[in-house]
Amino acid sequence: MHFDFSAALTLATLLSGFIALVYWWVQRKKDRLITSDEPLIVEYAKSFFPVLLFVLVLRSFIVEPFRIPSSSMMPTLLIGDFILVNKFSYGIRLPVVNTKVIDVGEPERGDVMVFRYPEDPSLDYIKRVIGLPGDRVGYYNKHVYINGQRISQNKVNLYQGVGQGDNMTGALLNHELLPVQEHDILIMQERPSIEGEAVVPEGHYFMMGDNRDNSNDSRYWGTVPKENIVGKAFAIWMNWDSSNSGIDWKRLGTLIN
Repeated sequence: MHFDFSAALTLATLLSGFIALVYWWVQRKKDRLITSDEPLIVEYAKSFFPVLLFVLVLRSFIVEPFRIPSSSMMPTLLIGDFILVNKFSYGIRLPVVNTKVIDVGEPERGDVMVFRYPEDPSLDYIKRVIGLPGDRVGYYNKHVYINGQRISQNKVNLYQGVGQGDNMTGALLNHELLPVQEHDILIMQERPSIEGEAVVPEGHYFMMGDNRDNSNDSRYWGTVPKENIVGKAFAIWMNWDSSNSGIDWKRLGTLIN
């Protein structure tokens, strides 16, 4: 059973605020000051409400932390990375219902974006935006094609994996030159790739992992509707990999490209 932290946090905030407000209103109707003999539940509600409200606003509208559990975004993101996601880059959305109330901007090609997995919205996925609405996206012979144009790659080196990503040692580390955005990707030449072409519907985005031969992405299950967007990943604030001597201090504060 999936635990919806956002719904639980929202409910706890509303409940604590409601209890404090009702007690204040009852005391006001009695025309007397609130004394130190408040019921324990009221004391807890008044103490926790401002804290819960602060966390709710911060997490829902400003920034939310996530942990990377898989290798699908290597070499950009490693297993054990703790990242920060900007919640207002693509518009202000209400918590739980995820309805956009203020339009700030739209995803751009090359953004690293967190979204709710279309086939199971209880799961959060992170991939890179490759195709925008209306684009014709293809993938052939380990290369991305956008509207018929092959996206160039520059070979960098053979990749040396670390920690839980050590199994990617020996993969090709290439530099992909997306329009406006450049980033590193991993390619395993000996592994067959799913190939094909698709047109991105309006209001949808075509997502791919940087670890191209180890990523469950839009090549397999289709595009991401804009209502599933969570936010734009922008920084790594910690990395903890138990198989790699704990904290990797070099990754702290790294900006996500």
